[in-house]
Amino acid sequence: MREVDVKQIGDAVRDLAISTNCELGERETEYIKKMLDVEESPTGKEIISMLLENAEIARKEMIPICQDTGFTVIFLELGQDVCLVGGDLNDALADGVKRGYTEGYLRKSILSDPIKRVNTGDNTPPVLHLSIVPGDKVKVTLAPKGGGSENMSGVCMLKPADGIEGVKNFVVDKVIASGGNPCPPVVVGVGIGGTFEKCAFLAKKALLKPLGERHPDPFYAEVEEEILRRINESGVGPQGLGGRVTALDVHVETYPCHIASLPSAVNINCHASRHGERVI
Repeated sequence: MREVDVKQIGDAVRDLAISTNCELGERETEYIKKMLDVEESPTGKEIISMLLENAEIARKEMIPICQDTGFTVIFLELGQDVCLVGGDLNDALADGVKRGYTEGYLRKSILSDPIKRVNTGDNTPPVLHLSIVPGDKVKVTLAPKGGGSENMSGVCMLKPADGIEGVKNFVVDKVIASGGNPCPPVVVGVGIGGTFEKCAFLAKKALLKPLGERHPDPFYAEVEEEILRRINESGVGPQGLGGRVTALDVHVETYPCHIASLPSAVNINCHASRHGERVI
């Protein structure tokens, strides 16, 4: 067994909280630049140029890309040959978030109770998705999730007879109905299968995929491409002001499901599909 001090994991969370909020990934930046050649609307082109300028300023000055620095969502892959030492993992994760959002001067957006609406003051607690994997490493992936795009997401318990066309129609209709609310151009995560809660997780996990990367199954790769095409033919455009680039990409994740069900979910990110990872 390999021992890993939970403080190392907390330190990684602290660093990722700052870097993901202030530095748009190089791949994402280059992908958005390509959209200048795709977009035909003068207003749309200007908006995309402004998004790129904003990202460059944020990177140089280490200030947030967006004022909404999000709910801290952590995907933690824990090797089964790892023994965690040095304290409680959940405390270490929360401490990493607290330090990251305080030392990075990031907006604290989390409420201790959804109805009483009292701010925790340090952006804790995070949302943790933990999975046990082979090996003796710990992989920390942090993805800040803004409220505006999160609010446009949804789950639909389709009938099996609805099939893949039902899934595609649900996703396309949901994104188009969102209009400018999620700050397009957006990145769309789609979860198909599992259960009510599993398909929502799949949709969020799908947002971690690199822009431009297609599903390994040609069938679902074609589904991704069709959904993307239909969304961009809607004319919603950058910031909802019209144009050809409403979505940058669409990613699909699937899971086995019950014979009586076809759970489907869509989770939306703005153009700044913020996420980063560390391996310990």
